[in-house]
Amino acid sequence: MNLLRSAATVGGYTMISRVLGFVRDMLIAALLGSGPVADAFVVAFRFPNLFRRLFGEGAFNAAFVPLFAKRLEGGGEETARGFASDVFSVLFATLVVFTVVAELTMPWLMYVTAPGFVGDGDKFDLAVFLTRIAFPYLLFMSLVALLSGVLNSMGRFAVAAAAPILLNIVLIAVLSAAVFLVWGNTPRTGTALAWGVCVAGALQFAMLYGACRRAGMTLKLKRPRITPGVRQLVRLGIPGVIAGGITQINILIGTMIATLQAGAVSYLYYADRVYQLPLGVVGIAIGVVLLPDLSRRLRADDTEGVHNSQNRALEYSMLLTVPAAIALIVIPTPVVQVLFERGAFDATDTLATSLALAAFALGLPSFVLIKVFSPGFFAREDTRTPMIYAGVSMLTNVAVSLILFFQIGFVGIAFASSIAGWVNAALLGFTLARRGEYSVDARLRARLPRILIASFAMGAVLYGVMIYASSVFAPGVSFELRVVVLISVVVLGTAVYAVAAQVLGAVQVRDLAGQFRRSRS
Repeated sequence: MNLLRSAATVGGYTMISRVLGFVRDMLIAALLGSGPVADAFVVAFRFPNLFRRLFGEGAFNAAFVPLFAKRLEGGGEETARGFASDVFSVLFATLVVFTVVAELTMPWLMYVTAPGFVGDGDKFDLAVFLTRIAFPYLLFMSLVALLSGVLNSMGRFAVAAAAPILLNIVLIAVLSAAVFLVWGNTPRTGTALAWGVCVAGALQFAMLYGACRRAGMTLKLKRPRITPGVRQLVRLGIPGVIAGGITQINILIGTMIATLQAGAVSYLYYADRVYQLPLGVVGIAIGVVLLPDLSRRLRADDTEGVHNSQNRALEYSMLLTVPAAIALIVIPTPVVQVLFERGAFDATDTLATSLALAAFALGLPSFVLIKVFSPGFFAREDTRTPMIYAGVSMLTNVAVSLILFFQIGFVGIAFASSIAGWVNAALLGFTLARRGEYSVDARLRARLPRILIASFAMGAVLYGVMIYASSVFAPGVSFELRVVVLISVVVLGTAVYAVAAQVLGAVQVRDLAGQFRRSRS
């Protein structure tokens, strides 16, 4: 398996999903803005969507992939299929019970997940109602994560990476219908969106199950049994899910605190949607592909290959992530304005969301580093250490969020998330190095500073250009002109970074081309 090419496959489908996600969120912003219906839907979607990100974006695979891959290579497909079917049956039964309990106790769960809604009875009741509709999405996406792990372990990344596209297609269709029917900013639109989330989960499950059947890995639903393999998965999986999904847990905590300020939940949600694009395309793609690659190399005692994979993953991820972070810090307002400012989403919402986006962007490289460093632990079946560090990160996030929220409002929550991300990434990286399980090679040591210099050069150019182009983003200027100017600025920034990176030696085009040529051959 070629690491770069596989990551490009996952990243490509993730890019399509994220772009469609922007279209979806542009429609949501236009229809709902940052009002009570928007806040209620964001909370309703956030809880099951948390599990989609926890399970579907690599955290569940942290425990499952090494165990499944070991059986696949050691005992063959039949042994691996039996193990996966045992996990499938136990997971399904557990999720059904959990879903029923959650549906019955949803009002009490809402006191925990959205304490700020308690004082607004209508918003609270709507959030409970919408969350009950959307909650089965959790069940479907947890099963999708299992099926994705099976396919990823077999080197089949495309279908699992493409599955999230279905969610955005379904929600765009729902929102288009709401526009056509002139439902506007009403609970009816929120209800339709919640049903769309549930239906999309079922469609994704059907898509992945069919892909597993075509790959010869049909999982059978049987009487749940806690076999030794399942017991080992639970032992590794619980800390693995906590560790791998700590960024999303921190966002959930931030959402809970943000419910104390009107509109803050929506501002953080829209900002999160923007910075999730580079995080999903780069960080998640690298993490999903790196774990099975390291697992195979470790079983083959290929120590040199392990270190090379880790260094190239870090190099390529920083090559793409650092300039993206700087760009979002320098020009957050035009990005948010072009994406969301229309209909119920006004200039005040743009300014607030831009501040949150810039604060999140400060932590973007750290969120990607977590995705790069974590597989080094998971491939060795160590999920406990990342879980401990995730706990430290979570405590940091809560403490800083509470301190800054009462000083600067919701922007403090975004700052806290970034600070917690850097704490977690530093702990993971230093521990791998101390154990001798990771060392920076000469190539990475030489290229990282050059990546930083090229990125700052690009940022300086963007800042200078936006001084002259700021009038384009003033009130009264046409949307079409803003789009053209923003695209031109992005293209210019990309060109400046590409040239600077090549001149400084931060990247060599022939190296990247060689990676893809070797993969094709």
